Amino acid sequence: MKILLLVVLSIVGLLVLLVGVAAAIGSQLPVSHTATRSIVIRKSCEEVYKVIRDVGNAPSWRPDVKSVELLGTPRGKLNYREHGSQGDVTYELDEDIPNQRMVTRIVDRDLGYTGSWTFVLSPENGATRVGITENGEVSNVMFRFMSRYVFGHTATIDGYLNALAKHFGEAAKPA
Repeated sequence: MKILLLVVLSIVGLLVLLVGVAAAIGSQLPVSHTATRSIVIRKSCEEVYKVIRDVGNAPSWRPDVKSVELLGTPRGKLNYREHGSQGDVTYELDEDIPNQRMVTRIVDRDLGYTGSWTFVLSPENGATRVGITENGEVSNVMFRFMSRYVFGHTATIDGYLNALAKHFGEAAKPA
């Protein structure tokens, strides 16, 4: 019985130590980050823009999004809430230049992270280069550690771009 208690206490102590180390490392990482990834899709800028701009239809092609609520246009900008595998997140469409550029910004302030995505659509050899730049801030030190060392700053962008390519029947390798 004493050995079992010692083993359990050792495991708990090790876990507490690991969490403490991760938090200490996370607290030393920069709060802000920028990450950019892109793919080429063999469709026109108009065709690609039509899909990414139709945020309400995202659940039909993005496996990480279960549903989307369109929340109206306060201050003249579309607001919407995605319900998905990462939880619920409210966005605002800050900039919208059809077939060229979109900027979405996280409205929520209580997630432990915030930021924006800038989508740039550029014609390239009869296809479209879709670039996404994330300008993010991660206030939560544990999430900062995880986003840097476990899943990376580009994981969500890569998932989005892969789903977009798949929607058009293509494979993608974001770079």
